Amino acid sequence: MPDRHLETLHDIEDFVRGGTFYGTGGGGDFDRGVKILKKHLDMGLSLGWVDVGAIADDEYTMCPFTMGSLATITDDKAAFMRTFEIDESQFGYRRGEHLADAAKALERYTGKKASSYVPIELGGGNAGSCVAAAAKNGVPVVDGDFTGRAIPEITQTLPSIFGKPVLPLSSCDAWHDICFIDSAVNLKMAERIGKQISVAGFLGCDMAGFMMKGSEMKEVVVPGTLTCALDLGKAIRKANEEGHNPVEAIVEYTKGYFVAVGTVSRKDWYDKDGYYWGTHEIVGEGGYAGRTYKIWFKNENHICWRDGKVLVTSPDLISIVDARTGWPFTNNQVQEGDRVAVISTRCNERHRTKEGLEVLAPRAFGYDIDYVPVEEAVKEW
Repeated sequence: MPDRHLETLHDIEDFVRGGTFYGTGGGGDFDRGVKILKKHLDMGLSLGWVDVGAIADDEYTMCPFTMGSLATITDDKAAFMRTFEIDESQFGYRRGEHLADAAKALERYTGKKASSYVPIELGGGNAGSCVAAAAKNGVPVVDGDFTGRAIPEITQTLPSIFGKPVLPLSSCDAWHDICFIDSAVNLKMAERIGKQISVAGFLGCDMAGFMMKGSEMKEVVVPGTLTCALDLGKAIRKANEEGHNPVEAIVEYTKGYFVAVGTVSRKDWYDKDGYYWGTHEIVGEGGYAGRTYKIWFKNENHICWRDGKVLVTSPDLISIVDARTGWPFTNNQVQEGDRVAVISTRCNERHRTKEGLEVLAPRAFGYDIDYVPVEEAVKEW
């Protein structure tokens, strides 16, 4: 049985809200995570997680996750989807609903039974969907994840960075088309093939991979992160209920740093190759007045500039929240005119290693920018 339970809708919303903050603009929608978890709670299933140490070293673990862009479906895209004579009722499908099926498919393909699941990342949709899939399939989910934040590519997960095999991968899309990636020339190609499967299915896809023994999982998991997400979400809610400043509550809980407070003045985005790309521009207010900020994202937020000068970058987290309520935004939700606060928090230490920086620092995204840890960068702000 899980060590920590999600017993009420409040618990679910707190958990997904905290996960959305750590999703840094990606990691799946808040509404998707809440909907899937509530559905399983209403079915009477036990939602929660167990300590990493409860997983036996010789048993297999698995990582179910979602893949694809957060971009909205345009009218043109919907019309194109209909030309494939697919079930239009599935247009309302939300990624994560077939994670349990993707996990079962991988077990059939490999002939191995997973005794527990591990979320690939934090984020309202991805972590929540993994907890729901574990409940549906009757296995525990680990209190931890493989990234400590959300990321756009499987190459940026800790198992990938430190040599644990992601393959084979199973995939199940909205129409229940099932595919397997058995081998690939390298991790980048495995990521590319997976994203192309998500593009082919129009609405993203649900996948499962990283089948490994418990002893291997423990080498690369970031422990305790699901509990952190739940407790942060609760802190945000309590601050609102008690009339305290919820944004300050976030900074206090995460030991983070204020980057900016202001109004979103411009948003540019596009959907390409299974990723959601773009920039947000923010005009500072209050103590940040007279300053302009720009945030670049590839699914998640990765670089923030102030007046053209770099302030903070991945692998440290850059999260955008509502300036009044502290509710975190995914990047598809941010709109021009929103009044927001930007907060940065430290990443896990293994992303600060040489191997971690090679895949998640600015140069991994094509920017000639040196990574400076946020706690050092803030001294120059």
